Amino acid sequence: MSVAQQAVDILAADGVETTFKGFGAIGYGLAAIGPGIGIGIVVGKAIEGMARQPEMSGQIRTTMFLGIAFTEALALIGIVTGFIF
Repeated sequence: MSVAQQAVDILAADGVETTFKGFGAIGYGLAAIGPGIGIGIVVGKAIEGMARQPEMSGQIRTTMFLGIAFTEALALIGIVTGFIF
């Protein structure tokens, strides 16, 4: 194998690795869509509940923040998965 062929092989391998790293960012971007939609739904429904029963706003707000925390955990799992792969 010639020196030129070895150089081409090394550059080709480097290019594949670089493009593969970009897929992690795309994957995390796609993984963040679900929690974003979920948090929007949770907050919207909590506001509807507070508007319908203002006396329950404290309990609804607490439940809303728990729902946001659990939904945000999905985004964190997405970013960790991107780092692993």
